[in-house]
Amino acid sequence: MKWLKDLFSGGASAPPLPPELAERLAAWQKRPAEDLSKPHFRTRYVVVDVEASGLNMVKDKLISIGAIAVCEGVIDVNDAFEVVLRQDKVSSHENILIHGIGGSAQQEGVEPAEALLAFLDYVGHAPLVAYHAEFDQAMIGRALREVFGREIDLSWIDLAWVMPELFREKIEGQVVLDEWLSLFGIENILRHNAVSDAYATAKLLLIALTRGAALGKDSATSFMETEKARRWIRRGM
Repeated sequence: MKWLKDLFSGGASAPPLPPELAERLAAWQKRPAEDLSKPHFRTRYVVVDVEASGLNMVKDKLISIGAIAVCEGVIDVNDAFEVVLRQDKVSSHENILIHGIGGSAQQEGVEPAEALLAFLDYVGHAPLVAYHAEFDQAMIGRALREVFGREIDLSWIDLAWVMPELFREKIEGQVVLDEWLSLFGIENILRHNAVSDAYATAKLLLIALTRGAALGKDSATSFMETEKARRWIRRGM
């Protein structure tokens, strides 16, 4: 299937990075790996949300990244990240109405290489968390490949797969994020704003961490294993 090949292939080689940016990427790659077996409340998680020019993971462009850290079981509002990537072509009016990032903001955004390196510097090698993470992972992954010409290895956890396992008595199967937010009384102040969406998801992550610890699923690794098992079961249905 061509779209899968396009999505996961490195594509054409990226132009060489300026020496300063190449050094920053090399320095990031040399940073110590995260111990994903540590208990939740000794781990730094980074909750991520993106805005894009559309929903096509092969053709549409990454416009912005918003992220906030959950450090040792606490949302750290001072440990947050937001960037708009400069766009050669502004997204459609209909798309702008969804995320609110206007044409001028897109054209005056941060150069993609600088924006993505800033994101990597912010994340380090912490596990990334999102709801329906396939989209966020695909958009960030493709942008990284297009800029750096290589795969950048990041660890992801998808709460859309983890939450139904932790709360079988609450909701059966996968549902949209808003249903979980409503169930637990979590307000999303500014829908389709990357940082606001990440903050709401971070509140949901706190609930997942507490429940996971009580059920013996007390680390990032255990959440990843839970997600993998549920995906395997779904494929077999």
